[in-house]
Amino acid sequence: MQAFITEAINRPGEFARHAEAIAKHGINVEPFCLGLGDRGGAAFLTHDEQGTRSALNDAGIGFREVQVLTISLEDKPGTAAGIARQLANAGVNIELFAPVDYGQGRKATIAIGVDKVEEARKVLSTQLTEWAVPAAVAV
Repeated sequence: MQAFITEAINRPGEFARHAEAIAKHGINVEPFCLGLGDRGGAAFLTHDEQGTRSALNDAGIGFREVQVLTISLEDKPGTAAGIARQLANAGVNIELFAPVDYGQGRKATIAIGVDKVEEARKVLSTQLTEWAVPAAVAV
């Protein structure tokens, strides 16, 4: 799975512009948005990677793609820190760390975008799980 990471000026309407560009193509997303001073960023996980690429290109929105793994973690203090430390010790940079599902019984599914996916797979081998953005439902 790929995450599409966009950057923009941190002002009203920028996230909407990026999300609308993808929505116009009928693509369902799991979006994340963050403002950092005068810059902002968004990450989009989608069920249609080629369509998302086309939508962002058609709208003239710059982006980069980051490979994403999904893991299942206990939802308790220190778990994210432990995973982050293990990846850092393996020389893996985290580009995205976002909860995408909270299941039954104190478990969370986390999407992690990394620069070295095979190294991350080794480090996270016991936590890896399957998860995908559902396709849009016709109304």
